[in-house]
Amino acid sequence: MAGYTIGVRIIIFALLPSWGLSNAAAAMVGQNLGAGKPERAEQAVWRVGFYNMVFLGVVGALFVLFAEPLIGTFTRDVQGLPCGVSCLRTVSLGFLFYAYGMVLSQAFNGAGDVWTPTFINLFCFWLWELPLAYTLAHVFRWGPRGVFAAIAIAVVGAVLFKRGRWKLKKV
Repeated sequence: MAGYTIGVRIIIFALLPSWGLSNAAAAMVGQNLGAGKPERAEQAVWRVGFYNMVFLGVVGALFVLFAEPLIGTFTRDVQGLPCGVSCLRTVSLGFLFYAYGMVLSQAFNGAGDVWTPTFINLFCFWLWELPLAYTLAHVFRWGPRGVFAAIAIAVVGAVLFKRGRWKLKKV
């Protein structure tokens, strides 16, 4: 548990700038939809998503390469260190997807569509990630690595964003 907690705290710290970029995308969507320019709103979202992907891609690569010294900064526990390293490396592999997912989720919010991200989160976390984590950890006997892998797998927002119904919302 200690290794996992350290890994997740490092991950959350790294995600803070991405949340800021995602919130900026929401503001740009609301502003452009309010100005009657939905295509410009969509362009802004894809651009911010790309910037976020580049940022988190670099951070994720650094986390994969330097996971052991990073986790080792916070613990020397012989059981916690490998678990934290595994968590940091495995979850970081999903950073490219998180980058777009975070921006797209906030774009729906900026368009005034709060139900789409709610349903995405409900589906991804409760109906997909939790059963997948259990299955990978227990049925396939991956243990903690199965839980970490399940965290890195979920992506649904891009499909719904591309459909474009959010452009029709009244802001």
